[in-house]
Amino acid sequence: MDDSYQVIVVGGGFAGKAAAEELGRKGVRVLLLDANSYQQFQPLLYQVAASQIGVSTVTRPLRAEFRGINSVRVLTATVTAIDAPNRTVTTADGSTYRAQALVIATGAVPNFFNTPGADEHAYPLYSVADATRLSAAITAVLDQADREPGAGADVIVVGGGPTGVETAGALAENVKYLVPKYFSPELADRCHIHLVDMVPNVLAAFSEKSQTYARDRLTKLGVQLHMGQPVAEVRPDGVTLKGGTVIPARIVVWAGGLQAGKIITESGLGQGRGGRIDVQPDLTAPGVEGVYVLGDAANITDAGGNKLPQLGSVAQQSGKWAARNIYADLTGGVREPFRYWDKGYMAMVGRGAAVAELGRQRLHLQGPLAFVSWLAVHLALLPGFQQKVRALFSWANGYVTHSPSQVVVGRPD
Repeated sequence: MDDSYQVIVVGGGFAGKAAAEELGRKGVRVLLLDANSYQQFQPLLYQVAASQIGVSTVTRPLRAEFRGINSVRVLTATVTAIDAPNRTVTTADGSTYRAQALVIATGAVPNFFNTPGADEHAYPLYSVADATRLSAAITAVLDQADREPGAGADVIVVGGGPTGVETAGALAENVKYLVPKYFSPELADRCHIHLVDMVPNVLAAFSEKSQTYARDRLTKLGVQLHMGQPVAEVRPDGVTLKGGTVIPARIVVWAGGLQAGKIITESGLGQGRGGRIDVQPDLTAPGVEGVYVLGDAANITDAGGNKLPQLGSVAQQSGKWAARNIYADLTGGVREPFRYWDKGYMAMVGRGAAVAELGRQRLHLQGPLAFVSWLAVHLALLPGFQQKVRALFSWANGYVTHSPSQVVVGRPD
């Protein structure tokens, strides 16, 4: 048992990193635990899957993030158990760590909503490993279809939210530009991208104006929309919709939602929607002292009591706010309820096109202007100078030459 840390942070994503960084700059002794030695930038994983950017663009060593902050120790370890009341965590090697405050920012896992076959046959898109596996699978399917005259290479994307829309748009761009260039126009004619969701419109959280633009843009790219039709089963050769319609495909991408992972469900903390923890206004877990739950592991509300979406900006801001409250705990101060700065929503819809609804007043942007805004925001959020340079080069290269920026070495299985 190591009691030399004042705060333990479990998870090095947006929320965990922000909390550890804020506390470390104040001289608080922090232990940051993550199963990976790197931070991954999840908003761009779909571009890794579509070979638009490389893995090194969306990852940065966690230790590099905390270079110069001596009070933060980064430890690569898998947390297997959390004892919330005692603020203790246990790692896979049997080590235990305890601190005065515990931050749980373990992220989430795909939510298949008990859809038969989804866990077995669908490709989720929540981690770097997911993205590279999907990219390898797409390449393998194209190679196989190229060897078999008449064979198709259809892809189904399940989920009409930002991740699903962005993934479908990126894959449709590849079919339009890359497949004819690197394979053949005949193979491109045999490739189709489908987008399926149980809700009637894409980008349900956006305005009707943005939804219409995104729908029209996807249709122009050749994406076949199947909205308002729930998936009843995912099969090795496609999906079956609730009404009985079968859509054949070689690959099914699951972008249909997230839920809390096993470490949360076994923590003993009370769970709400999606298995996440319904935290208090100050971001603490109900019923335990000194435990904060952040990011995709938590259901966080704004000042009006409305549930906030699972966005990187929510996670990042909650991490910084929790750090201030923890520092108040350690120094005899007073915690304050979390106040979220609503920056709005954005979604890329293919080359040169995007929708953006910025700020609380929801300034609407569409087309090239929204596209440039999307690029600027994501470039600013990327961790590390090298990552920003790589992204900028990849985007410019892809826009001008329509050439892939990544080669995936691996197997889809």
